[in-house]
Amino acid sequence: MASEVECDKGGMWILDQKLDQSMDEEAGKLRNVLSTEKKPSTLLLLQFAFQSLGIVFGDIGTSPLYVFHNTFPKGIDDPEDIIGALSLIIYSLTIIPLIKYVLVVLRANDNGQGGTFALYSLLCRHVKLNTIPNQHQTDEDITMYNRQAYDENSLASKIKRWMEADAYKKRTLLILVLIGTCMTIGDGIFTPAISVLSAVGGIKVDHPMMTNDLATLAAVIILVGLFTMQHYGADRVAWLFAPIGFLWFLSIGSVGALNIWKHDHSVLKAFSPLYIIRYFKRGRKSWVSLGGIMLSITGTEALFANVYNFPVLSIQIAFTCMVFPCLLLAYTGQAAYLMENKDHVVDIFYRSIPEKIYWPMFIISSTAAVVASQAIISATFSIINQALALGCFPRVKVVHTSRKFLSHIYIPDINWLFMILVIAVTVGFNNQIHIGNAYGTAVLLVMLVTTFLMIPIMLLVWRSHWILIIIFASLSLLVEVTYFSSVLLKIGQGGWLPLVISSILLIVMFAWHYGTLKRYEHEMHSKVSMAWIVSLGPSLGLVRVPGIGLVYTELTKGVPHIFSHLVTNLPAIHSVVVFVCVKYLSVYIVPMEERFLIKRIGPKSFRMFRCIVRYGYKDIHNKGDNFENMLFDRLMGLVQLELMMEGSISSLESYDSNSQHSEELIEHSNGNLELDFVMMNKRKMKLTMSVDDGLSSDMIVSAESTTEMEGSELEFMKRNWAAGVVHILGNTIIKTKRDSSIFKKVTVNYIYGFLRKICREHSVIFHVPHESLLNVGQMFYV
Repeated sequence: MASEVECDKGGMWILDQKLDQSMDEEAGKLRNVLSTEKKPSTLLLLQFAFQSLGIVFGDIGTSPLYVFHNTFPKGIDDPEDIIGALSLIIYSLTIIPLIKYVLVVLRANDNGQGGTFALYSLLCRHVKLNTIPNQHQTDEDITMYNRQAYDENSLASKIKRWMEADAYKKRTLLILVLIGTCMTIGDGIFTPAISVLSAVGGIKVDHPMMTNDLATLAAVIILVGLFTMQHYGADRVAWLFAPIGFLWFLSIGSVGALNIWKHDHSVLKAFSPLYIIRYFKRGRKSWVSLGGIMLSITGTEALFANVYNFPVLSIQIAFTCMVFPCLLLAYTGQAAYLMENKDHVVDIFYRSIPEKIYWPMFIISSTAAVVASQAIISATFSIINQALALGCFPRVKVVHTSRKFLSHIYIPDINWLFMILVIAVTVGFNNQIHIGNAYGTAVLLVMLVTTFLMIPIMLLVWRSHWILIIIFASLSLLVEVTYFSSVLLKIGQGGWLPLVISSILLIVMFAWHYGTLKRYEHEMHSKVSMAWIVSLGPSLGLVRVPGIGLVYTELTKGVPHIFSHLVTNLPAIHSVVVFVCVKYLSVYIVPMEERFLIKRIGPKSFRMFRCIVRYGYKDIHNKGDNFENMLFDRLMGLVQLELMMEGSISSLESYDSNSQHSEELIEHSNGNLELDFVMMNKRKMKLTMSVDDGLSSDMIVSAESTTEMEGSELEFMKRNWAAGVVHILGNTIIKTKRDSSIFKKVTVNYIYGFLRKICREHSVIFHVPHESLLNVGQMFYV
């Protein structure tokens, strides 16, 4: 129910069902700013398409450096093998990057965000899949939250109920998402290793006496420099990415066309899918070689993870008009060269380059490899940040490297860990073949997870016809399962490494999420009843000292156990107590105007409030946010509204005692109010009220006079604000009970306990100064 309350000069309150026009205009502006459905001009789209060539397509664009080498590591016996491999490359590029990702999966972005967690977040808004039950009804009312209604008898409604029915289904889906995320992170380890090593290794074509060790050393130096420069931010050199990407694709496309014209034209028959069937008829050797061929489609997950940088249409234009045809020319040109020079398969990329442009191509390929590495590193940072916000990754420091671009972030701990792992892979394998085997395993598992997640998204979010869903799933799985069966044959030749790395990451992420869930469940069961608080009286049985105490909790309802633990061990508590719950929603961002939800709890004389602070998974706590000031402003707004309402109730009753709106407003005013407001200007304020029974009311208060409302409570709040703010955080240790299972003991006591010790504290994440911090220690047994 929405209504408007206006105040005339005489103080008479008038109820009106029409929304204020200026408020509609402001809301429209907000939706326009946040909407990802803007339609930029054609010129701007082309500019974005050009810029995407480096950041989005850097990974898939460098695949021609190593595909044929990994496909035929032991040489080529029959020219027909070249035609068959090329045919597989052509149709793999068509089905997976072009049809699956560029035309379909990119449209499943979450307000411009891509990656496995973005798909999961999008799905969570339509199906109640959250395993931590700290959601609130008002969360669905924010601007970015779009949930669809389903017909009770529809297939989508039945699937939705089936997915929500059991906890194990939700956990299974979460584990599937975690597996995809872990594999994407593993992709971030192998891409820099194979790209840079392949590019630098080409120098041996011009200097045959150069050993592999020297090439590896040069690759390591480049990689160290790349990771060392991460803290400066990619945006400072991002302007170079697009020209490098453009030169790279133009170069490989031109060289490919030259090789087709100069060498064997017969390779063009590979565009017939019949040669794929002939290739498979050649036996097990052809099947094993699929692990190298599938490297031609690596980088598609990085493409999806990096979608946040540009509009989807610009990426589709860049791929279809530039990337896709240039890649086809590059691979076809290399195949044409191999038809006459089968012995050059090891260094096919550099061997097929005309001698006069060897060094320019070497420079371009090396810089392109660095750009591809930077693209996957940035995508990895973004994915880890999403997992961190959704409670599936230990708390780490996240640094914004750009004031202009919110998505440009740097995670120091992950950066240095990645540098060590990438260098270890590069030096340890010292071989493109083994790195390629490991790379392929990671990429294929991510692709499979994306396919399985897209099925419910197409059904529940897009409401696609079941025939389209079957076609999409069949085409995707036909290619991916076929390649995956080949990759499994190479587990012992490097394919085991991503499985090990991903398993460790999966254990870390699952243990952290499991420990967080158990801690929340215990806090829910041990929360203090309001009756006990009321029985203490307005002083809470303690000395109320001047100041405002912010008690941080994960609960959205009830009084946390930490508060009872505090008041039973300390002789004093602050005059104003605010229970602060900071939580993340399954949306990209939460607008600042909708971030705070304020509620008074208990009698008015207790001076106790609850503040729920809502963030999206891309929102970051910044030092410059001035969190304390924003919270106090919202708190003062609540007090001001209550004073206004206390003076208006009698007028409302006398205006229209039979009005349904009046009755509801009076009923709401006597209950517990939760207020989410934004000062539109000095004269207008928007307030959203909701009560625990699920009813809600939007009220816009417009005052003709800008005279500041004064009251005893307002002065009381200001005095306590001036006295200082203290942040009270719980230093909670959880242990398992003696009769717990071995799995629970290992997960909670050892893995989660270890992660809690090495991860960053909440005080650091919230930027709480030490002089204003009070840690309350307690131990729970779960």
